[in-house]
Amino acid sequence: MAPANLTRRRMITIAAATAGSAFLSGGGHASSTGAVRWRGSALGAQVSIDIFHPDREEAERIIQDCLTEVRRLEGQFSLYRADSAICALNRSGILVAPEPDMVALLKASLQFSDLTGGTFDPTVQPLWQLYAAHFSSENPDPGGPPAGKLAEALAKVGSSGLRVSEKLVALLRHGAAITLNGIAQGYATDRVVDVLRARGLSTTLVNMGEIRALGARADGTPWRVGLSDPDRAGALTETIDLIDRAVATTAGAGFRFDPAGRFTHLFDPRTGRSPALYRTVSVIAPTATEADALSTAFSLMPASQIGDIAATRPDVQVRLITNDGNLRLYGA
Repeated sequence: MAPANLTRRRMITIAAATAGSAFLSGGGHASSTGAVRWRGSALGAQVSIDIFHPDREEAERIIQDCLTEVRRLEGQFSLYRADSAICALNRSGILVAPEPDMVALLKASLQFSDLTGGTFDPTVQPLWQLYAAHFSSENPDPGGPPAGKLAEALAKVGSSGLRVSEKLVALLRHGAAITLNGIAQGYATDRVVDVLRARGLSTTLVNMGEIRALGARADGTPWRVGLSDPDRAGALTETIDLIDRAVATTAGAGFRFDPAGRFTHLFDPRTGRSPALYRTVSVIAPTATEADALSTAFSLMPASQIGDIAATRPDVQVRLITNDGNLRLYGA
């Protein structure tokens, strides 16, 4: 996996979500609008949680409950922690008596793999390892790894080589490895929302690398979320409204192995290459898990196939920014 300070993407910002307040890194505070906001890092991304609660001390206790849940999930899904369950699986090829969250997320990953014809694939980690090793070597070939090495990595890739049950997770191919970076942040976002709902909250914005709105803002207006322009620092492609919805945005520019940007974190599991089909792909969905997985997969798919899948999911909207800067909409 990439070094711990490299993030897969940072494509979403909060735009005027709680006007008049400011972020404080690593801790919570009360804003002029009555929100308590925490900002820190988790699963390789900068994250934040906004809570509206009349009792600041109770709000801060709720945030600590959320952070406890996030750290627990990091122990399952993080490729940045050598002691995580996913790293143990990748080292040995087997995980006995996996935690329920690991089973749930791997099963969801396989479902999204089926939905997208194998384009969403949690077993592409050998491709990341190949490109990371190639481009960190001295004087790497700018054309990428040699064909033979790419073929070796591709032989380890494929969701059909992943077995998941409540008793056992197994990688059937020698040298296979998984990454959940295309879905884990969304899943963690949804679990945090579950914690907040259980504590009786109905007005909250959670940003775990993907954003999910619980209800509307305290004044009843939608949350405003900006979708970042990957080619212009600090600029937005557009701003959208969210109420009880999640949004995830994927762009190849979120991480590039090479200066030219020909090789990114987005791997087509069929070819091992990184097709630059769109500038950004944003998906709005009922859950952050779905938005995260679909924005990853759709970045690798032609628009016609994206439209076909979106038509089968009435609560999903897809917002593509084409390479020439045009916006194309599919779904709800």
